[in-house]
Amino acid sequence: MTVGIIGLGLIGGSLAKAYRRDASITVLGMDADHSILEFAQLAEAIHGPLTDENLKTVDLLLLATYPEAVVEHMERLAPLLDKHTMVIDCAGAKARVCEGVFPLAEKYGFRFLGGHPMAGTHHSGFKYSRADLFDGAPMVIVPPNFDDIRLLDEAKHLLAPVGFGRISITTAQEHDRRIAFTSQLAHVVSNAYIKSPTARVHDGFSAGSYKDLTRVAWLNPEMWTELFLENKEHLLFELDTLISSLEAYQKALREEDSETLRQLLDDGRRIKEEVDGH
Repeated sequence: MTVGIIGLGLIGGSLAKAYRRDASITVLGMDADHSILEFAQLAEAIHGPLTDENLKTVDLLLLATYPEAVVEHMERLAPLLDKHTMVIDCAGAKARVCEGVFPLAEKYGFRFLGGHPMAGTHHSGFKYSRADLFDGAPMVIVPPNFDDIRLLDEAKHLLAPVGFGRISITTAQEHDRRIAFTSQLAHVVSNAYIKSPTARVHDGFSAGSYKDLTRVAWLNPEMWTELFLENKEHLLFELDTLISSLEAYQKALREEDSETLRQLLDDGRRIKEEVDGH
């Protein structure tokens, strides 16, 4: 099997290293930064560069770039792809990508699935990539339709060497609605929370809760700006919901309403137990 990967940052680099664990797989890479491409070769994350000339040899093409760049790459590469090639993107928002690439796949005859590997770190870039990043992690797939079982089975087979623990199937709209809550809102809250003036004097007074809440404040501003704006309708809904909830806590505190505050806290505890168990 030959795998091509466009974008060799944290996600693309980790995908490359994961596939390189299987000696029977050839991994080819492409990155806008030529020095990253050279470093990936020296690090033996890839066997060589992915080019227009060897693109037709690829069985699986993975695009680990921002959503807009995925569409731009596919607009250029679509006529060059062999019909046997399966294409899966790894961007953090799906509506724009799927709207842009599904028609290209239909026009040129290749197979395309939207994808989102649900793993990462607060660091970005190839130097932080690692082969086991996706071991046991969920992978979300957005197919053009839900009836093509053969296509989904082939995708699972091609992705198997990466080590995903679970593959979920959904629509682009449902993906973006849920990811606004599970990922994007968490990044906004973490990034805003660390802006308290108290953050600069917290040393010696913080433990696990502080670390958990602030971990993703250390983010890639360019990437998350694009993702937030790409998914602003769903993210604004989650922000409005959170702000409304916070205002209820704020009101109870100002009015020293201990019963309401206790009820608010118990409601949150109960919902957490219902959603995530013990």
